[in-house]
Amino acid sequence: MQKQKTLAASFSLKGKGLHTGLDIEITFNPAPENHGYKIKRVDLEGQPTIDAVAENVTCTQRGTVLCKNDVQVGTIEHAMAALYAHEIDNCLIEVNAPEFPILDGSSRFFSEGILKVGTVEQNAPKDFYIVKHKVEVKDEESGSSIMILPDDKFCVNVLISFDSPVLSNQFATMNDLSEFPKEIASSRTFVFVREVETLLKNNLIKGGDLDNAIVIYDQMIPQESLDKLADMMNLPHKNLQELGYVNNEPLVYNNEPARHKLIDVLGDIALIGKPIRGRIIATRPGHKINNQLARVIRKDIKINNIQAPMYNPEQTPIMDVNRIRELLPHRYPFQLVDKIIEIGGNYIVGVKNITTDEPFFQGHFPEEPVMPGVLQIEAMAQTGGLLVLNSVDEPERYSTYFMTINNVKFRQKVVPGDTLILRLELLAPIRRGISTMQGYVFVGDKLVSEAQFMAQIIKNK
Repeated sequence: MQKQKTLAASFSLKGKGLHTGLDIEITFNPAPENHGYKIKRVDLEGQPTIDAVAENVTCTQRGTVLCKNDVQVGTIEHAMAALYAHEIDNCLIEVNAPEFPILDGSSRFFSEGILKVGTVEQNAPKDFYIVKHKVEVKDEESGSSIMILPDDKFCVNVLISFDSPVLSNQFATMNDLSEFPKEIASSRTFVFVREVETLLKNNLIKGGDLDNAIVIYDQMIPQESLDKLADMMNLPHKNLQELGYVNNEPLVYNNEPARHKLIDVLGDIALIGKPIRGRIIATRPGHKINNQLARVIRKDIKINNIQAPMYNPEQTPIMDVNRIRELLPHRYPFQLVDKIIEIGGNYIVGVKNITTDEPFFQGHFPEEPVMPGVLQIEAMAQTGGLLVLNSVDEPERYSTYFMTINNVKFRQKVVPGDTLILRLELLAPIRRGISTMQGYVFVGDKLVSEAQFMAQIIKNK
């Protein structure tokens, strides 16, 4: 079972803002379990905090901007990408301006800061968003699309396309998060010279220069116009005779723009608030469509507050029916767990196949067989009992007994042919033989019932 992570210590960075041109200081701090990403504006009265989640995104023009209660912070995507790629779940970010510093236009310095201070594992388990079916968002007008597919880990494929003789089609791939520091993080943002005047008129890129962005010259422009742009940005004049890249430093990678778009995808998807198990395929992505996908996922998380565990019937169980009989005193017709497929320090996942021959269907109800809710609770309790017994020596010598059952909810019928996936998790450490647990029963991806238990483990006489 993977645990949540936070920073081992704080680190700070200084630089100017891409759009505001302000001198900015930003500090990344450790944060407690289940804190997520939060951003504190330390320059404002009361030091208000914004949750870094997709629904707080209010602008996606040349960067991702968060806003809540009139408090705003922008250009967050490069830092968010670094936090996500280094598998940090909890971080408090303090910044003294309405945007993050652009630094060199990449995620490099954020990534290096994380590597320098290191990370620490926390006690709470990671809560993954497991992709179980294709989700896609399209923008027919721009030709952009982004989809997420099931996969056993997180990976990203990005394809970009521009009507440009200098930058036409490129792709970039990240097959594992471990590739990020060396293969992705140093990729800088980019801009076309033909876009600069419009961006400046929109009060953007006041802090842009040839050190914090790849500048692409793909249309011949009169020298007088180039000099005017340079003056608007307080940059030295350049005599450009050929189309190409206009930078003080050469490209880090031949496909650096595509790799930077991958950074943007990571940073925007980080705002779903959970690590993902799935593959993202982005075609001509941008912050707007990235955020649309993140919002769809956030909505799914809210609707399905707890995701059903993954179940592969061909997988060898951790406990089969014979081992379960060694630990539990229950026998037919009251043994309601067939196998255990997953177990961790504070959770367990069991399976019960519901057949038409179950004895309770004879009377409940003959014309419309439905599994009694009380037996769903019993199945949860038996699964939870196996979790508790797994924590003691000689578990065969102990039994678990109910003390309380609370917050029981039944959401849909369980009928013959259903396969129950039972997930039980400890709500607190076991003390003096007493445990409190939250139980969930799923059929497929649907939650059918849930309950909270308190049970006591007692040595058999």
